[in-house]
Amino acid sequence: MKKRLVGKVVSNKMDKTIVVAVENTVRDRRFGKTLLRTSKYKVHDENNECHEGDIVRIEETRPISKEKSWKLVEILKRNILTSEEEEVSKGEGVPE
Repeated sequence: MKKRLVGKVVSNKMDKTIVVAVENTVRDRRFGKTLLRTSKYKVHDENNECHEGDIVRIEETRPISKEKSWKLVEILKRNILTSEEEEVSKGEGVPE
């Protein structure tokens, strides 16, 4: 059975590739404290349909390139930004 993970898209600047951050909690062996660990995976997005901030489900697959062995299964939640917020996040428009 192939591994399936859920994570957040942190980058979509490459063609047909997104970077997904998956958070995992682990327990420290010595002190017993619960720690949050984040792993980043490069994921194949055939139709370039994901945007930063989307919550997605990914699945392990055969190696597609040197660093890419995951593919996009579905988009669970889209990040909705207004056009004004997109301009500000890109640094193009300066609010007055």
